[in-house]
Amino acid sequence: MNAIINLSATEIAQAIAKNELSPSEVVQAHIQRIEAVNPQLNAVVVSLFEQARAEAKIKDAARQRGDTLGLLHGVPITIKESFDVVGTPTTVGLTELARSKATHNAVMVERLRQAGAIILGKTNVPHMCSMNETDNPVYGRTNNPWNLERAPGGSSGGEAAIIAAGGSPLGLGSDIAGSVRLPAQACGIHGFKPTSRRLTLVGHAPLFAGQQAIIAQPGVMARSVCDLTLAMKILAAPGQEAFDTNIPLVPWCEADIQIEKLRIAFYTDNGILSPSPAIRRVVREAAEALEKRGAIVEEWTPPDLLKASQLYNQLLTADGFATLKRQVGRSKWHPRIKQYYQLAATPKKLLNSVAAISGFFGLDDMANSLGAVGELSVTDYWRVIHERDRFCTQFLTAMNAKQYDAIICPPTALPALTHNSGFLLSDDINYTNLYNLLGMPAGVVAATRVRQGEESDREPRKSIISRTAYKVEQGSVGLPVGVQIAARHWHEDVVLAVMSALEEHFKAQPDYLAHPPV
Repeated sequence: MNAIINLSATEIAQAIAKNELSPSEVVQAHIQRIEAVNPQLNAVVVSLFEQARAEAKIKDAARQRGDTLGLLHGVPITIKESFDVVGTPTTVGLTELARSKATHNAVMVERLRQAGAIILGKTNVPHMCSMNETDNPVYGRTNNPWNLERAPGGSSGGEAAIIAAGGSPLGLGSDIAGSVRLPAQACGIHGFKPTSRRLTLVGHAPLFAGQQAIIAQPGVMARSVCDLTLAMKILAAPGQEAFDTNIPLVPWCEADIQIEKLRIAFYTDNGILSPSPAIRRVVREAAEALEKRGAIVEEWTPPDLLKASQLYNQLLTADGFATLKRQVGRSKWHPRIKQYYQLAATPKKLLNSVAAISGFFGLDDMANSLGAVGELSVTDYWRVIHERDRFCTQFLTAMNAKQYDAIICPPTALPALTHNSGFLLSDDINYTNLYNLLGMPAGVVAATRVRQGEESDREPRKSIISRTAYKVEQGSVGLPVGVQIAARHWHEDVVLAVMSALEEHFKAQPDYLAHPPV
């Protein structure tokens, strides 16, 4: 079993095609692994084991007949709970939806199935997919396989946890603020989200229904970068525009990217929440590795990242979370989500007053956060949209001035969070949500682990955010950390090429991620 669950999805597909493995034995090995680790993790919350075994037998027969095989023929996968899978609930943690059952597969799910993938089950999410911790009133809390007292990130946290633990080689997630990349960092795997509007969300739970300023995207997660590339080739194939008018006719690019011809920028701190020493180290190590490969790599200060953070929060909370409240309806609230709602629903004048008082007492981080949430008038909303557009132009102009092809930076400021700390550390997602605001493709590549002596060099100040960050860093030795890579719109091939180069580099290092303890 261990030999099979250690294989990548690409290796499994190749072994099945060569008749070296059968779909049935591959599926059974992963089911056994899920059954062994899931009681501690609570990552797979809807199991489809009997269905998977039956499908594997069909795939066995197809291979024996010599049928044409799909790119993922017989490969077991898992799916984030927020995507529709026939016969299963799509609750996103809403208790009122626990008995519902989807009648159709989400488009992205069906594309993976048509390529031959076999679904093992659906994985846990935060309530309304709105926390950097995976916990909800329907399925409960998911734990990080590296440390059960830590969160696996969110919102694709269940997906990341089971992939890291060897229960699934490949998974489908979604990302509106880092929901694929944050769990990838927390669990020590790879995660990728494409350019905004590259992939359709038809069949995904309608979170923040009608909100069009920040575009969520399906994304893929795996322990091998080549698996991300393979999955994206399947998901981004032509035809989406036939039923989703939001999808532009931009073909998927599979160019042979030469690292030595790239100009790459890097930064280690966004000036909002400083990263832990291990995260700063790994970004610099990544920069050095790419430079040794022949790329031109320069340290860079992106323009006005605090403004970007404020714009993101203004846009996502512009309705005072009234839509969120309506969607929750009569379902049970998760306490953290209720806190988010109560904060966003607080009258804007009161929030501005509290922000001003916080700033007066030197609590700049709290002042910045509080001043950028809450309901906006239509006039103010249009103004913020205009400011967003101007910021995007400013950011791309700065990239153009240096002719940068890609950017490497931290995925987060901290390693995997301790349970229940996410509400106080919303600034931790500013490293990922920047690229949702911009709409650029971005991925996180697993790199290394926190070493002895580099847990923290943070000076815990009187701010509750700083104190909480310091507490999270304590006891973090051995936890995984990664590197984020972003590139220009529609240049997913550049992101994946840089991720592949960095994967090759970090795999050769002595402290590369081994299997988590679970």
